[in-house]
Amino acid sequence: ISDGVQAIEFARELGATLPPKGWVRFCERHPEDCAGNTGERLRVKLDAERWQELSGVNTYVNRSIEPATDLALYNVEELWTYPKARGDCEDYVLLKRQHLLDLGWPREALLITVVLDAKRAGHAVLTVMTDMGEFVLDNQHPKILPWTATGYQFVKRQAQIDQTKWVALDPIASSMRRYTSSGRKVGGGR
Repeated sequence: ISDGVQAIEFARELGATLPPKGWVRFCERHPEDCAGNTGERLRVKLDAERWQELSGVNTYVNRSIEPATDLALYNVEELWTYPKARGDCEDYVLLKRQHLLDLGWPREALLITVVLDAKRAGHAVLTVMTDMGEFVLDNQHPKILPWTATGYQFVKRQAQIDQTKWVALDPIASSMRRYTSSGRKVGGGR
């Protein structure tokens, strides 16, 4: 759709796992934002208009929010919340998700996802389920990338049919697949 970016695979789910504690606490404070069972596995038809919405939200939030840790902001290790001017990775994710919901995107297609980044540190991104694959909105990258092009190891994410539940993701598949933003495979893997 843009820059020749096209996801070419879908992450493999392994089964139920525990949600992040930060998500559980967020849902206690914001139950209206933590919808339960939708009963659907939905992939949004990704056309030029939808791509522009994704790109616009990603750019707007990445530019509007200054990175800061929860420890620096709230004097706690972990607090998932909607950021005002500063926040950490999951705060970016929550705000991007909210903006996309406000634009009419279906909740089932917007999955909060936990990954290990290039430094092997825990990190949160927003995975968007589309008919062209899974794309990642990330505060560490200005461009939207197919999940296979991030270089991250995918750990777990919200279950699509019940977002109060979380599923583990195949770490071997995600760490072995490396693609350039044009979709060209780099290195080993399946």
